[in-house]
Amino acid sequence: MELTVQVRKRGTFTLPAELREKYGIKPGDTFRLVDLDGVFVITPMAPIVPELASEIERIRKELGLSTEDLLDALRQQREAYHKEHYEHVENAS
Repeated sequence: MELTVQVRKRGTFTLPAELREKYGIKPGDTFRLVDLDGVFVITPMAPIVPELASEIERIRKELGLSTEDLLDALRQQREAYHKEHYEHVENAS
């Protein structure tokens, strides 16, 4: 498929409706533009945070953990990290 787009004053251009519909592109979607020696490649950026949250939730349920269990484990990890990386600095003062 070959389509023509026009760059406007502020550097914007509109993706044709045909492409937006075909690929489910909605307002606010984010893309990465890669310049390959004058050939521009535009690829959608997958929102990783929602995917990561879904994966954490899946694992939490699979292991039978409560949200409080996860938060307690996070607090413990944070305390251990703080001791490992910052305790020597506090003791030196």
